[in-house]
Amino acid sequence: MDELVALCKRRGFVFQSSEIYNGLAGFFDFGPLGAEMKKNIKDKWWQDVVRRRDDIVGLDSSIISSPKVWEASGHVAGFSDPMVDCKETKHRFRADQLFFSKLKLKATGEVIGAVCVQESPSMEKDAKAQAKKFMKANKLEGEIEEFDFKDLTKATADDLAIIPSPMSGTPGTLTPPRDFNLISKLLLGQQLVGADSTAYLRPETAQGIFTNFKNVQQTARIKLPFGIAQIGKAFRNEITPRNFIFRSREFEQMEVEYFFSDDDEEWKTEHQKWIDFSWDWLKSVGLREELMALEVHEQSELAHYARACTDITFRFPFGQSELQGIAARGCYDLNQHQEASGKSMEYMDESNKKFLPHVIEPSLGVDRLFLALLVSAYHKEEVEGETRTLLKFHPSIAPIKVAVLPLMKNKENIVELARGLYQNLSYRHNCFWDVSGAIGRRYRRMDEAGTPFCVTVDFQSLEDETITIRNRDTMDQIRMPITEVAAYIDKEVNGY
Repeated sequence: MDELVALCKRRGFVFQSSEIYNGLAGFFDFGPLGAEMKKNIKDKWWQDVVRRRDDIVGLDSSIISSPKVWEASGHVAGFSDPMVDCKETKHRFRADQLFFSKLKLKATGEVIGAVCVQESPSMEKDAKAQAKKFMKANKLEGEIEEFDFKDLTKATADDLAIIPSPMSGTPGTLTPPRDFNLISKLLLGQQLVGADSTAYLRPETAQGIFTNFKNVQQTARIKLPFGIAQIGKAFRNEITPRNFIFRSREFEQMEVEYFFSDDDEEWKTEHQKWIDFSWDWLKSVGLREELMALEVHEQSELAHYARACTDITFRFPFGQSELQGIAARGCYDLNQHQEASGKSMEYMDESNKKFLPHVIEPSLGVDRLFLALLVSAYHKEEVEGETRTLLKFHPSIAPIKVAVLPLMKNKENIVELARGLYQNLSYRHNCFWDVSGAIGRRYRRMDEAGTPFCVTVDFQSLEDETITIRNRDTMDQIRMPITEVAAYIDKEVNGY
């Protein structure tokens, strides 16, 4: 993960926000390559999910809505994570991301203490190191039983008395878990004494879709089943933002609310359709299937209104984690807004039957997909005794589609021909012009940026108006007429 983070900084994908002021936890800025790649991800999703389907339309709702929206949705009262504090170091943790295990002697079964570690792929290793240190400090001997990890929300008062803080190592310094509201408040307009001008930064994009359900349905003249799609920023006051851009306080979502009849059986079919569609789409943009998995939520894990939820997970360097959720939400949200606003959210079908449609919600984070695509694309290989670092992005996702490289920068006729090709390709794609250094070094720079194609203009180009195109992944080169380059790149990037 450290190598990937360093590459993101070095190549201009992602920077820490406010870096010159030592940064701000949970916020990131996307550099030149990162901004292009994010745009490509969103454009590809919009093209495939909205424009290429007859049953989905788009929406762009405001980030700030009436506070009543969030009161009706339940976010103001119940949108929270369990939090604990270390009383000694003042560090805060999400209780469901801290795991403890009692230390029991194998010979007697006696509980001699406990270990507590943060969730990570190295939990077992970290716990063993902590247990060894505890045994040595307390001059204890003997073999301990295998760890039986539980998250801190399951700790009793007696457990908390022996559980050490992962920061200080001192037992009994963690507070009992308590709810921490994740919704971010702000103040609007004139701050008058006695007046409540509290508003909220939206914690999800979905509610803007639900509140606009009737507006969209009536103006788009669309019938069930249909979906409303939206891409937009959301904000969550995370207790412990971590794992680079995976869990941050400002992020972007790509969501669909897909509405259909209130038939008790239809939701199962629609839910499975969206699981299949989402899986195939993620593969189509370059995710490695061997790193993907499905996780079906147990009934006990579901929200009270949900009928089902399946996550598509991805094996990040820090472990298998949720990438996209596909939830069957029933008619809960439309019903909440109908009751709170007093306005009908019902749909009338061709038989004049009125009902609240049910909904499937495929929700995908742009930033998490960005990270998953980086992980899938990151490769290192030995080439002629040197290490080659490359990002094997799908051409549609790559921030730079093609680099144009005149073989020699001091040959005016070569540069002039290459410049004309570069300008022509720039009308269609994000291109890169590079005349600095040996051609091999320029290839390596483009490999690390994930550029799928490099076009070289050389002396032969002056004779027969052909150029070479180098493939990033295979390093193979083909020669073609300069007039065919644009069509070739178009087909590789867009598929047609």
